[in-house]
Amino acid sequence: MTARSLYTMFRETVDAHGDKRAVGFRSGKGAEFQYWSYREFSGHVDEVRRGLDALGLKNGDCLSIMAENCAEWLLFDMAAHSLGILVSSPYASLPAAQAGYIVRDCGAKLLVCADLKQVKKAQEFWPDCPHLQKLVVLDGEAPTDKSNILSMAGFVALGSEKGTALSELDEAARAVDPHKTALLIYTSGTTGEPKGAMLSHANILQTPDGVVREHVADINAGDVFLSFLPLSHITERVGGYYLPVRVGSCIVFSLGLAHIAQELTEVVRPTCMLCVPRIFENIHGKFLESLPKMDPSMRRKVEWGLQTGIAFAQARSNGKHPGIVLSIKQAIAEKLILPRVREKLTGGNIRFFVSGGAPLNRETATFFLGIGIQILEGYGLSETNIMAINRPGRQRIGTVGVLMPDVEVNIATDGEILMRGIGRMNGYFMQPEATALAIDSDGWFHTGDIGEMSADGYLKITDRKKDLIVLSNGKKVAPQPLEAQLKLRPYIGEAVLLGDGQSTIMALLVPDFMKVVEWAKETGVAFNDVAALIESQDVQKLLKAQIDAVNQTLADYEKIKKFRVLGKPFSIDTGELTPTLKVKRSFVATKYADVIAGMSR
Repeated sequence: MTARSLYTMFRETVDAHGDKRAVGFRSGKGAEFQYWSYREFSGHVDEVRRGLDALGLKNGDCLSIMAENCAEWLLFDMAAHSLGILVSSPYASLPAAQAGYIVRDCGAKLLVCADLKQVKKAQEFWPDCPHLQKLVVLDGEAPTDKSNILSMAGFVALGSEKGTALSELDEAARAVDPHKTALLIYTSGTTGEPKGAMLSHANILQTPDGVVREHVADINAGDVFLSFLPLSHITERVGGYYLPVRVGSCIVFSLGLAHIAQELTEVVRPTCMLCVPRIFENIHGKFLESLPKMDPSMRRKVEWGLQTGIAFAQARSNGKHPGIVLSIKQAIAEKLILPRVREKLTGGNIRFFVSGGAPLNRETATFFLGIGIQILEGYGLSETNIMAINRPGRQRIGTVGVLMPDVEVNIATDGEILMRGIGRMNGYFMQPEATALAIDSDGWFHTGDIGEMSADGYLKITDRKKDLIVLSNGKKVAPQPLEAQLKLRPYIGEAVLLGDGQSTIMALLVPDFMKVVEWAKETGVAFNDVAALIESQDVQKLLKAQIDAVNQTLADYEKIKKFRVLGKPFSIDTGELTPTLKVKRSFVATKYADVIAGMSR
């Protein structure tokens, strides 16, 4: 397919599916949904195009969006693409210093803020951003004493009054070079300052076009995507926004984590959703918690149906025919039991779950496939777009699937995964030395992930190159799979394994505070406050039992011999988690250096 811009792709969809629902949103819990058709969506994009033109932004300039997922987010993004304006998007949850670094680094001339709270944050770093000229606030009135801050209504009015005619802007849209940078996706900064990966229109469209051309998944105009992951993240941006727009699906914005269960089962009942493993693991964990509370007769039926479904899924994952007996059992389970489980957990409409951003626990993947939900684990980075994904009906549990169209992968001698292809970034913004370190002379991007490729083309990620723990005896331990096992245990909320240069593996544990409190009440353990409870010998023994259960499945050198329990949860605000809920290992190691040193003695 001839390279084209993101806006050209959007116009193709508007022409083909103009009357179909494009975007759904609501102002709060209980509020009525509002929907735009693709034709209405395009009309609102035109308003923003004229507003950007009226502010003087032109091809090659940059704007930043600092907002949670919302319909206006899409308007500014698509309007920018029509004019050749670069888009960067600091996570709305970032503190002022980190958000300011991105806005300053990309040279944004315009900053779009969700509300006055984000405007206040922006005012902290604005003096250090010499290129930043204007702010637009999406929700709320602009301060009357600030002429350089516009409300959304004021911005649209300015465009209507002073913006160039749409016919001229259409000419500008046709002149946009699809090989020029469209997005600056900043790495999450788990180590060091974030870098802006420069992705062109052609880079980004590699995934949506590949999905359609090669029938990677049967996504179509009848699908409804629930948008939950931040649009600042490459997975949601490409798979949860540009892909549904490419095929004419509807995007409905979630109100957030607290509302997902109701949105899945009652309010939205989507057919597709992209998420990080933590969400899927939570759904799996809540189901396991619900089993003991069921009527005994019903519980036996559900457990039988689940065991049957899991056995069936595992056989298919291993490339084996399930056999006549198991196939008959599966048919019975699918007829009588599994639809009820799906209805309860996900509303019954889900056709595809996509998991990315971190490794998906094998038990969780098997569970979803066992109950009959197509969960597709994939793999990609900010710098590479989506590289690989499992195909519906052909999932290989424990892998990230087969390569996407137009993607090449090579496994280096040290096990590192190297990638090149249409989706690979052009480089890091204004960082030629970092670009040269990441992309070698043959065009291979060095991912930093360790993996292996099966003979029939399935890619498996074993760990991060820098995260591998090398014990003093030379044994290497990949921490992430073991951490995933620990987090499946009922009283462990988070786990970070350590031990580089040590003789044994050590763990920092964050308990699931609510479940520990419930356990204490049920077992009669007295406590005055939660902090004292977590430090008590009773809880220490409880969590040691969880570790011991995991240790039984591990090789001797992998076993966790020492651990410490932390009294506060990890969060984005306190620095341990990135906005996509990944643990910042280097930050944790620094923050809890004294605790780690105590274990090492």
